[in-house]
Amino acid sequence: MDKPMVTGPTVPSYAGTVAPYALSREPSSDGALVLSVASDSPAYDIGLEPGMRVLSVNGQPLTDMIVWLWETEDVEAEIEVFDPRDGTVATAVIERFPGEEWGADFDGVVFDGMRTCVNACIFCFMNMLPKESRSTLTIRDDDYRLSFLQGNFVTLTNMSDHEVDDAIDKMLSPMNVSLHAINPDCRRKLIGRNAARGIEVLERFLDAGIEIHAQIVLCPGINDGEELLATLDYVEARPGITSLAIVPLGFTKHQHRFTASYSDDVEASRAVVHMLEPFQERARATRGNTVFQLADEFYIDAELPVPPAEAYDGFPQFYDGIGMLRSFLDEVEELRRSRPEDIARAGERLISADKRVLITCGEAAQSTFDEFCRLFTPAGLMSTHAIKNEYFGGNVNVTGLICACDLLGQLPRDLSNIEVLIPNVMFNYDGLTLDGQSRESVTEELIARGAIVRYATPAPNLMLDTLL
Repeated sequence: MDKPMVTGPTVPSYAGTVAPYALSREPSSDGALVLSVASDSPAYDIGLEPGMRVLSVNGQPLTDMIVWLWETEDVEAEIEVFDPRDGTVATAVIERFPGEEWGADFDGVVFDGMRTCVNACIFCFMNMLPKESRSTLTIRDDDYRLSFLQGNFVTLTNMSDHEVDDAIDKMLSPMNVSLHAINPDCRRKLIGRNAARGIEVLERFLDAGIEIHAQIVLCPGINDGEELLATLDYVEARPGITSLAIVPLGFTKHQHRFTASYSDDVEASRAVVHMLEPFQERARATRGNTVFQLADEFYIDAELPVPPAEAYDGFPQFYDGIGMLRSFLDEVEELRRSRPEDIARAGERLISADKRVLITCGEAAQSTFDEFCRLFTPAGLMSTHAIKNEYFGGNVNVTGLICACDLLGQLPRDLSNIEVLIPNVMFNYDGLTLDGQSRESVTEELIARGAIVRYATPAPNLMLDTLL
C-alpha cells in the first residue's frame, strides 16, 4: 500500500523514544543499538533486548530513524537482529495493534555516522571556539536527516543525487535550510566552492513540494544591503519557503576575521528591521503570514520593541532565537493575570525566610528577565545578574552560552541568604557546561558560598514553579 508522508521535525511517539544524542555513540557498528525495551510491547514480545542491534527493517539497512519510521508505518515489519552475546543474526516479524508503539528505545537518531560539513563558512561558530574545547563541540554536522528529525539547519551542499531522490520520495517535510544569500558570488564567498549545489538541491525540494524553513546569518558588509534585498526577493517569489529567519553574525574572540556586528551598531540594526517591513507587510497581505522573521537580537540591538506574538506565525523558528523574547514577555503577563496567588506565595516564602533570589542570565536577556522580577514585591526581592561571556568573548551574550568559569567568577563570593536561579540551558545532556564543568561542581561551589542553588528552564511559568 502507499505509505503517507513522513512528518517532522520531531520523531512521532509511536517510533519509541530515542536517546538525547543525535548521533549513535557507536556509529561504526551496523544498525541501531537497542537501549531499552518497554514491557509487554511488540518489541518485548519478539524477544528484543537492550544491547541487541536492529540491522535492517523489511530488508532495508537501518541507518537512521527515517528508515525506521518509513518501514514500520504499518502494523507489521520484518526486522533483522544481531545478538552480541553469541554473535548470531536472527530475523523476526514484529507486529502491533493500530496506533500502538513498538516499544524499542534506540541510541540516537542517526546510526551510520553523521554527514559532516563540506563547506568553509566564514561565520562558522565551530571555527571560533577556544582550542581547548572538547572534540564533541567541534563536530560540524550538515546532515539533512537531522534537519528533518531534529530541526537542524543544513546547507544541502553535501547531498548526493541518490539522497535527494530518497528525501523527495519520502517527502521529508519540512526541512530547515541555511540559505544565507542567493547571489552565486556572495554565496561562494560566504560558504565556499560547494555553494551552488545547495541552491540546486533547494530548488528540487521546492519543486517537489517540500516545505522549507530558511535561515540567513547576516554578516555586515557581505550579505546585507543589496545582497540581502536580492535574497528577500528570491524568498518572496517562492511560497514553498514558509519562513525565513535572519540572525545576526555572532563571533568570538578566538578568531581574527570579525571585530564587530549588529550588536555594536544601533543604526545598522534598525536599517535591517526597516528593510524587512515591506516584505513582511506584503507577505501578510498575500500569504496570511509574516514569513520574514528577525532574530530577537536585532530588536535588542536596534533598541526597538519586539513585535507582537501574531507577527511570529506560530513561532516556527522559535529555537533559532525567533520570538523567544516575545514568548517570555507574554508569559510574564499571563502569569500576572492567572497566577497572582502563586506569585504572592513565592514572595511571602522568601520574605519569611529572609532570602532573596538572584536570577543569572546572559547580557542580551537581562532586560527581559527583569520583567519577570517585577512580578514580585517588594522591589529587590528578586533581581537579575547578567553574566558577561569572557570565555568566548566577541559579541557572545546569550544565556545558553554562559560558561561555568564566567558564572562562578562573576557571582559574589558571599551568597548567604540568596537563592541562585541558574538556567539549565547552560548544561548539555551530560550535565556539562561549554567549558567542561559539571552541574555538580557548580552546585558545590555555590553552596560553599552560602547559596541555595536552583535550576530552571528559562520560561516564566517554570521559573515560578521552581521558586514554589
